[in-house]
Amino acid sequence: MRFGMLRWMSIFAAGCAMAASAWAWPDRPITLVVPYTPGTGIDLVARQLSARLPQVLGQPVVVDNVPGASGNIGSERVARAAPDGYTLLVQVSTLVMNKSLYKSLPYDPVNDFAPVAQTSWGTLLLVRNPSAQKAATVPALVAEAKARPGALTYGTPGVGTPHHLAMALLTQKAGIEMLHVPFKGTAGAVTDLLGGRLDFMFLPVHVALPHIRAGKLQALAAGSDQRVPQLPDVPTLAEAGIDTGSVDMWYGVLAPKGTPPAIVERLNGAIAGILRQPDVAAAFETQGMVPAVSSPGDFARLVAKDAARWAEVVKKGGITAD
Repeated sequence: MRFGMLRWMSIFAAGCAMAASAWAWPDRPITLVVPYTPGTGIDLVARQLSARLPQVLGQPVVVDNVPGASGNIGSERVARAAPDGYTLLVQVSTLVMNKSLYKSLPYDPVNDFAPVAQTSWGTLLLVRNPSAQKAATVPALVAEAKARPGALTYGTPGVGTPHHLAMALLTQKAGIEMLHVPFKGTAGAVTDLLGGRLDFMFLPVHVALPHIRAGKLQALAAGSDQRVPQLPDVPTLAEAGIDTGSVDMWYGVLAPKGTPPAIVERLNGAIAGILRQPDVAAAFETQGMVPAVSSPGDFARLVAKDAARWAEVVKKGGITAD
């Protein structure tokens, strides 16, 4: 009886201590770890948050760029950090893609984090060089690929990138075969696409749009659930006959597993308020992103769902980044 009472008293005391700690949070600077180089879309998200969170939380917020290994180095650092709300991860959906792409990932993208808030979506467009004598619509692409398996080519910024897995999913759903040509970054792939040495690509809307407006690229379909406002005449993949579901990239903030729910909720509310600011939406638009407000639970479900979906694509396609 005494043992049981002491056990419950200790649990109660620990709970009170955790609540008190969460209530006092934050009392020192917060670090947003970005596992990519400065100037990327995910870095822009972090910079927007770091400029505005101090006004809400009352403490400085700094951005720490920790690039390398497709985001794995910075992500692991946060996964191993103390779950106290002072070290957070700003990531893109490659986080869950890496779970299946790397055989020896030193952390679990789903189980080692507490999702805090989604911040935005980044739309991908399926594009082609309009001067090339290739399929000008998605149905025509599918028909030609079925008639000539492996003859059509597509470029990506590298193996296992969202651009790559989006096309892998498309080819699997359509039952077609295309030749993947990976590059080390987007610039080289876009150059070859503009030069007619590649047939197709998935590109972020902000990268593709200037070339589309200049008549150098043609958009065949939007990878999102809805049409892109800047290109209202371009169908979605589902409207074009391939029901892949959205292949858009999500961006969001995650904390180490075990971070007190009170801290997660406070961060979520602060981030939601920032995302509703018009100037933030305008800044996101420059990187082809649209703000997306979510609860921690909604974001957690998205992370888990995407991890399972991309794992199936990777397994079926025999894709590996090692």
